[in-house]
Order: sequence, then C-alpha cells, then structure tokens
Amino acid sequence: MRNDFAEVGTAIVAGTVDAEDKSLEVAADLGFPVAYGMTRADGDRIGAFWEERRDHIQPSEFILRQGGRVISSTYSSSPVGRMDPAETLSLLRFLEDARRRKESQSG
Repeated sequence: MRNDFAEVGTAIVAGTVDAEDKSLEVAADLGFPVAYGMTRADGDRIGAFWEERRDHIQPSEFILRQGGRVISSTYSSSPVGRMDPAETLSLLRFLEDARRRKESQSG
C-alpha cells in the first residue's frame, strides 16, 4: 500500500515519544521515517492530546498540501479514531483527480 501513496505523490512520516533505539526498531518494518523523542511541547505545537498517566502523545494525524496547509486532520484521546490507510488513500486520489480536472479546464 505504501507504493499507492507514492503514486499520488504522498510522503508518510511519523513521530513518537519513544527513544531512538525503540523508534529505529519500529521504523525498520514501516518503510517511512519516524522521528523520535517527541516532547510535550511538540504535542502542544500540533494541538495533540497529551496523556498524563502514561506520559505520551495520543495519535494526531494530518494530511498536508506541499505548502504545509492542513487539508485533513484527526485527533484522538484513545486508540480509537485513527486515519484508515485505505480511506486516506481514497481521499488523496479524489483530491488528485479534482486537481487534474481543474488544471485541464483552465489550461
């Protein structure tokens, strides 16, 4: 499925509060970069929910345009409510098709 994201010009990156060694272990099977050592200040910058009890950031997911504008976001305060890869890919394909239609109409 990662190749499908690349076909629509999408890069995937992730961040975690985990230390470098744990992050490298997890990232080895993912096929995309994982930033490590995220802090509460990092979570605050993106508006994420910080869980005090376990001292970690809850899932906060974004789709950004190349210029950095957020076109979709998901915030969670539990393991429920994350972006589904297939649904996200469907949205990206829809947006790419719309962009191409608009370009062909204006050109």
